[in-house]
Parts: sequence; C-alpha cells; structure tokens
Amino acid sequence: MARVKSPASRKHRVLLKRAKGFKQSARRRAKVAHQALLHAGEYAFRGRKLRKRDLRSLWITRLNAAVREEGLSYSRFMSGLKKAGIELDRKVLADIAVSDPKGFKEIVAKVK
Repeated sequence: MARVKSPASRKHRVLLKRAKGFKQSARRRAKVAHQALLHAGEYAFRGRKLRKRDLRSLWITRLNAAVREEGLSYSRFMSGLKKAGIELDRKVLADIAVSDPKGFKEIVAKVK
C-alpha cells in the first residue's frame, strides 16, 4: 500500500516556502514561521499606508524648497493656487518643480 502524506506536511511546506529569507528558526520551523509570517503581513499592511504618508511629505518638502527660491512660502503658494483656480495636486507640482523649473516658475508667476 502506498504511503499517504498528511495534509499538514503540505501546509508546512507551503508555509516554509513563504518564509524563505527569514532568519534562524523562523525559516525552519513551521510554528515559528507561521508567527513570523503573521507579523510580516502586519508590517507590510502598515508599510503600504506609511508609504503614502511619506511620499506626500516628500512632495511638500520639494514644493516648499522650490517655492522658497521664488520668494513665497508653501502655504501662500497653495492658497494662491486655489485662488487662481489651478487644480494640480502636490505630486504633479513636485514633479514639475524637479523636472521642469521654467514651467514651475510660470505657475508661481500666475499664483503671485
């Protein structure tokens, strides 16, 4: 009669495959690997939220630096954008400030 492997061994094999690259017993033992994967999932979820926050803060920092060179503060620049009816978000504005300084100067001139 053929030997039947238990479903647990298949689960463990899949689990350990996902834990590849972890340190010490977290990659060798099923129970520890399972706990490590749960924590990794929490960190990954949190990280996806933090990335958005970090990028927004980067865009604001870049905009502030670019606008200060033109003699404005960030808050006055954003206020002026709304009053001028320019509906560009921070991501696009920061990209313009880095890649096309002349175009950004034109936008700042309209805001002033």
